[in-house]
Amino acid sequence: MVPTLILLFLPSLLAQTVPAGWRIVKDSKTACQIAVPADWSPYGDNIGAAVYQEVSTAIATVTSQPGQEFAPLSDSMQRLLEIPKDKMFENTPKRIFYQEQASRNKEDPNTYSFSAPGKAGTCSGHVRSLPSVTGEVVRKIALSLGPAIETPAPNL
Repeated sequence: MVPTLILLFLPSLLAQTVPAGWRIVKDSKTACQIAVPADWSPYGDNIGAAVYQEVSTAIATVTSQPGQEFAPLSDSMQRLLEIPKDKMFENTPKRIFYQEQASRNKEDPNTYSFSAPGKAGTCSGHVRSLPSVTGEVVRKIALSLGPAIETPAPNL
């Protein structure tokens, strides 16, 4: 009985990382997804990307790497990637989230990378945005990354 209840509520637990009113963006293989605010738009016909206003303001992407086992970054890999300790927000068995580039002025973008375990590999995301897109929005996008949740077909 308990395993059945867990399976019943699993989709709602996973959905809690998607803020209310946000839209889902899935990668081209529909294996991984992120969520973006409702005022972001799909990037052309490209599955796996969304933009805010225009590409130069903000773009968020999601990809999947089937068969790539997810693991936190080792200290040596962090040094190799030159990730400052204060820009590594999470490096756990559940997620890697760090800032690659910090903006120097309002026309200069911030860039963030994040990854998480997928169903059969690793899910990855990337956000490049001007400082007008808050760090809190980027954090919510990063926390929404994970395996794509299948939506049930409507009853006809």
